[in-house]
Amino acid sequence: MHTTTSRRALLTTALAATAAGAAAGACSAPADSSPAPVAPARRPASGGASASPSRPTTQPGRDHERDRRRIDELIGRMTLDQKIGQLFVMRVYGDSATHPDPADVAANRKDIGVDNAAELIAKYHVGGVMYIGWAHNIRSPHQVAGLSNGIQKAALAASVPVPVLISTDQEYGTVARVGAPATQFPGAMALGAGGSAADARTAARTAGAELAALGIRQDYAPIADVNVNPANPVIGVRSFGADPKAVARLVAAQVEGYQSAGVAATAKHFPGHGDTSVDSHVGLPRITHSRKEWERLDAPPFRAAIEAGIDSIMTAHLLFPALDPADDPATLSRPILTGVLREELGYDGVVVTDSLGMQGVRKKYGDDRVPVLALKAGVDQLLNPPKLSLAFEGVRKAVRSGELDEDRIDRSLRRILELKARRGLFDDPYTSDRAVNRTVGTREHRATADRIAERTTTLITNRGGLLPLSPRRHRDVLVVGVDAAAPSGTGGPPTAVLTRALSGLGFRTEALPTGTGSSPGPSPERIEAAVAAARGRDAVIVTTYDMVAGSTQRTLVARLVATGVPVVHLALSNPYDIARLGGRGTAPGASLATYCWTDVELRAAARVIAGRATPRGKLPVAVERADDPSRELYPIGHGLTY
Repeated sequence: MHTTTSRRALLTTALAATAAGAAAGACSAPADSSPAPVAPARRPASGGASASPSRPTTQPGRDHERDRRRIDELIGRMTLDQKIGQLFVMRVYGDSATHPDPADVAANRKDIGVDNAAELIAKYHVGGVMYIGWAHNIRSPHQVAGLSNGIQKAALAASVPVPVLISTDQEYGTVARVGAPATQFPGAMALGAGGSAADARTAARTAGAELAALGIRQDYAPIADVNVNPANPVIGVRSFGADPKAVARLVAAQVEGYQSAGVAATAKHFPGHGDTSVDSHVGLPRITHSRKEWERLDAPPFRAAIEAGIDSIMTAHLLFPALDPADDPATLSRPILTGVLREELGYDGVVVTDSLGMQGVRKKYGDDRVPVLALKAGVDQLLNPPKLSLAFEGVRKAVRSGELDEDRIDRSLRRILELKARRGLFDDPYTSDRAVNRTVGTREHRATADRIAERTTTLITNRGGLLPLSPRRHRDVLVVGVDAAAPSGTGGPPTAVLTRALSGLGFRTEALPTGTGSSPGPSPERIEAAVAAARGRDAVIVTTYDMVAGSTQRTLVARLVATGVPVVHLALSNPYDIARLGGRGTAPGASLATYCWTDVELRAAARVIAGRATPRGKLPVAVERADDPSRELYPIGHGLTY
C-alpha cells in the first residue's frame, strides 16, 4: 500500500501535468460548463414543498476555486473518447487490478475484451468501477483495498489522470456486497421498524467509513422507494416502509450519514419502485399511480434526499404513464428525468442509471441505443452496460452524428468530476492497510450494529405472555424451519445462527432445517421429521420466509402448534407471513419479524426471545388479512413489548 505522502505526491504531480498541458494550448472548456456557485440559488420545488438545493452539498472546508480550476483543466485536455469513458461505470472480473486469476482474465476477455481492470481503464477511460461479489472483486478487506488502490494507480497513469469513482450495492440486509468481517448493519425495513433517524444516520456514517477505508466512494443506497405493495417482488424489505413521511426522514438521515463519511449516497429508484408487481431485472413494470398519488406517495423521499444534499440519484427501469405517457422506461424519459427530477425538483447532481443489463431497459431498444437515449433523457452515469464496446461506440456515433452534442457530454462530465472532488478523490484517492485495520469490522462498529438491531426486532403477537423464554422454564429448544440462502458474506444459515445465539444465552438448542424457503415449502417427510423432533421439547422456534398461498410452511407451523409445545414464529423476511398463520388452534404462541436473516438481525432476535433485550420495533408496513387484503390485520406502528 502507498503511504499518505506518496499518494498525495503522485496525484499532485499528475494534476500539475494536466494543468501544464491545458496551459500549453489544449482546447478550453465549453462556455456552458461553468461551475455552479458555492452557495447555489435555490429553486422552488413543485407541490408547495420547501425549496431544494440545485447542487449537492460540499464537504466543509473545501477549496471550491481550486476544484473548479482542476475540473476546467481536466475537461479542457480530454479527448472525446476520454470524456465518454468518464460517463461509464463498469464491472470487471478479478480481485486484483493487474493480476487477477486466470479464470477472471478469461472472463474479462470474453466479456469486455481486456485482461483486467487496469486494461479496462486504459482502453475505455471509464470513470467508475462497480464491485460485485460474483465478479470476484470482494474476498477480504485488505484485498479490496489493494484492488481499489490498483485501480486508482492505473487511472492516474493515464495521459489525463482522473481518479475512478468506485461503487457498490451495499444496502445492508438482503443486499450486501461487502460481507464479514466488515460490519453488517440491519437493512432498510428493519431500520424502518426501529424508526430512529439517529440510528439510521449512525448506521450509514459507520458503514460509510468502512466503505471509504476499502476505497469504495459511492454506495447505491439508500432505497427511497415507498413499499406500498406487499407483493412487490424486487423491493420489499429493501424499503424503509410504506409511510412516505417516515421513509423520507430515514432516507435523509442516511444521506447525511454516508456523505459525512466521504461516500456518495445514491437514492433509488426514481421516480419510485415501491408499487410494482414485476421485477425490472426480468421485465418492465408499470406504475399506475396518478400524478397526485406520486406527489403523496413516491416523491417525498426523493425530495428529502435532495434537500439533504444527495450526491447521486438512480433511475428506475419502469413505465410511469402519469409522469410520461410515452412507452419508455423512466431511465430513458426526458419528461421524468429532466422535466420532473431536474426542473421541478431542482436537482442538479449526478443521475445514474440502474444497471443497463436489466431487461426492464432492454425490451424496446438495442444495447447501443439505450445509453444514447439515457443521456438525452438527462442521465450522467451509465451503469454496467451488457456490452461496453457496443454502448461506448453508440455514444461516440451519436456525438459525431450530432444527435448528442459535446456540450451535453461536458455537462454530465462536469457533474461527475464535481462529485469526485466533493468526496476528496482529487486530494487523496487511495486507502491503506492502516485505514482498513482501524476502521473495518472493529469491535466498536459491531457493537453499534448489535445495539441498533435490538431496537428493530418487532414482536407482533405474544399470546399468554409466552415471551420472553427463560432457560429455566424452556431449557430445551428446537430451532426448525427455513434456511434461506444468506446474503453475500453474512454468515448463516439462519437456523444455525439462532441455535448458536440461544446456546450462548443458556438454552440447550438443536437446529433442524426444513429447506431453503422456495415454494412450495418443506416436503411432507421434512415436516414429519420436524414434528417428531419437537415432541418433548420445552419450546420450538420456527422460521418462515415469504410465505405464499398454498405454501407448506403453513402446514409445518400448524403441525408444530398441534404438538402442544410452545411455538415461537420468526418471519425472516417480509413481515406479512403472520397473516397466513391464523386460525383457531393453528396460530403460534408468539410471532416476531426480523426483516432479514443476516447474523446481526438474528442475534438481536435471539436476545429479544430470551429477554436480554426489549422488543421495540414497530411495523413499518401494514399486514393485511390473507383472506381480505382490503382489511388490515396489523397496522403500521403495531408492535408489542415486555
